[in-house]
Amino acid sequence: MKLTGKIIMLAAGTAVLSSAVTAIAMKRTLFGDNYEAARSYTELFDQSGVQGSGVTRVAQLPANHSDFTTAAESTINGVVSIKSYATPRGYSQGGNSGGYFNDPFFDFFFGNPNGGSRRSQPRQQEQHEQRQQPSGLGSGVIISADGYIVTNNHVIDDAERLEVTLNDNRTFDATVVGADATTDLALIKIDATDLPVIPMGDSEALKVGEWVLAVGNPFGFTSTVTTGIVSAKSRSIGGHNNGRMGIESYIQTDAAVNPGNSGGALVNLAGELIGINTAIYSQTGNYAGYSFAVPTSIVKKVMSDLRQYGTVQRAVLGVSISDLSNEIAKEKGITAVTKGVYVGEVSDRSSAMEAGLKKNDVIVKINDTPTDNVAQLQEQVAKYRPGDKIKVTYVRDNKTQSVDVTLRNPQGNMQVTKAGDFTDLGCAFKKVDEATLRQLGLSNGVQVTALSKGRFSDSGVKQGFIVYSINDSRVSSPDDVEKIYKAIMKGSGDEKVMILRGVYPTGKRGIYAVDLTGVE
Repeated sequence: MKLTGKIIMLAAGTAVLSSAVTAIAMKRTLFGDNYEAARSYTELFDQSGVQGSGVTRVAQLPANHSDFTTAAESTINGVVSIKSYATPRGYSQGGNSGGYFNDPFFDFFFGNPNGGSRRSQPRQQEQHEQRQQPSGLGSGVIISADGYIVTNNHVIDDAERLEVTLNDNRTFDATVVGADATTDLALIKIDATDLPVIPMGDSEALKVGEWVLAVGNPFGFTSTVTTGIVSAKSRSIGGHNNGRMGIESYIQTDAAVNPGNSGGALVNLAGELIGINTAIYSQTGNYAGYSFAVPTSIVKKVMSDLRQYGTVQRAVLGVSISDLSNEIAKEKGITAVTKGVYVGEVSDRSSAMEAGLKKNDVIVKINDTPTDNVAQLQEQVAKYRPGDKIKVTYVRDNKTQSVDVTLRNPQGNMQVTKAGDFTDLGCAFKKVDEATLRQLGLSNGVQVTALSKGRFSDSGVKQGFIVYSINDSRVSSPDDVEKIYKAIMKGSGDEKVMILRGVYPTGKRGIYAVDLTGVE
């Protein structure tokens, strides 16, 4: 019993000593040479009851740089909840899956065979909306007082209706201004004014270890704030497709992010937006310690392009790249640098080829900003549009050189890219009836109708052509064509094309290549 008492007293004495040492260290860390602040803290610590007692108490520290309340209060009103709605697959309005009966031209001349006329459309629209069901939940960040909101592309993708709820519980329908699958960002708009705005911060000024807050609506819980630190910058989490177009340069944090947080704000302690929460690293689908945000260095450029052009004006160097590894350095005899972006290939008609960059070069800087890895290079180039000039610093034959590069778009020119839309094809489609399919020996197909100026006519397609496959995928309905079109446009490849295989009603077969490049 006596021995036990000595151990307890020793532990208590150690705790007191430890607390005192901790207080001194904390005082130096927090206040440095600020004598007055340090004395106030010392008095507060002395009053906490440590001296002269065996009990250690936690002091109430004055507000300092790790106080999150100001940042939280200034940002929660600038984050919204976004609910997407879509019609479940398999539903067909009026019990008809396609054909003439859903063709507005047919209705105009012959009336609606399902009964009534186009005057019944509001009632049909009402029934359609009733069948829509919630298909997703996410967050968004207000970036302008007149209703522009940034979110993730995967939050709004394939939605038929978007409902935005503000922190004051007001609800609005939203329209999509533009979206970019490559960066997983989207810009939507609501009809409102005088909205609270989260100011844009500088993500490039962030430091690893800096405190940040994630603000969003996880699992539908509105106005949720979690904290963490910046764990890493310019993080790539899914590969970079040989350096082509897959822009991944995330801010990694340990702030808790869960389903519903997507599209929400990552802010610094000044209440400035420094990223859009986008992804988590998890084997369960829920938060497991790591979350990732698109930095504002990319967000600002993408939002500006979507607002001005409806699509991103993407600049590329035109090189296949990878991180400089020890294996590559040894194989190629690279000794001047240990970090950088290794150029494995230079594309024809590219910015890099025009500037004289070559295979085996190692890019180490873009405009004097270090590019230690592919993610850092992608983040820098993503800030520019075709036609902009940048300075590229690289190592060749272990000698450092610099060159000015005029950036081009993926098509090798500096023209403005237009926003793509399914209507750009310049035609309508209808499902082919069973009798026609049997006559032509087909099992599926859609027929081109109402052909006008557009991508199809430019490729030589004539009205009446029956398409049975696109890019080797079977086509059985107009919806199939649109789905394939969207899949092609979302792809990361530089070349986008639809290969049509089909037959005319006369039995004449045809193959057409519909060029979709220059459209995003």
